[in-house]
Amino acid sequence: MTRITLMLIPALLIALAGCGTKQEAPAKRYPMQGVIKALDTRTKSAMIDAGKIGDWMEAMTMEYPVKPDAEFAKLHVGDRIEATVVVSDERYYVTDVKVTPAK
Repeated sequence: MTRITLMLIPALLIALAGCGTKQEAPAKRYPMQGVIKALDTRTKSAMIDAGKIGDWMEAMTMEYPVKPDAEFAKLHVGDRIEATVVVSDERYYVTDVKVTPAK
């Protein structure tokens, strides 16, 4: 019985190692420049017409969650902004928002 138990321990350890949580890739941060087109106070997200964002996204208008709430509170429709987009796996959000003067 002891021999069987000792033989099963390595197999059990290998099986448990495979059950670990999936490691997330480190978040990437990209500078962004854009114009606020709409705001959704319920979801704390902004529709932003942004230029190309690094190697992550071509120029387009899309909705971005804004974190934390204090960053969202700075925004108004029509604002030109500079910000950081944080991308982790398939999740993303905007932070470090700076409203810039109109050109």
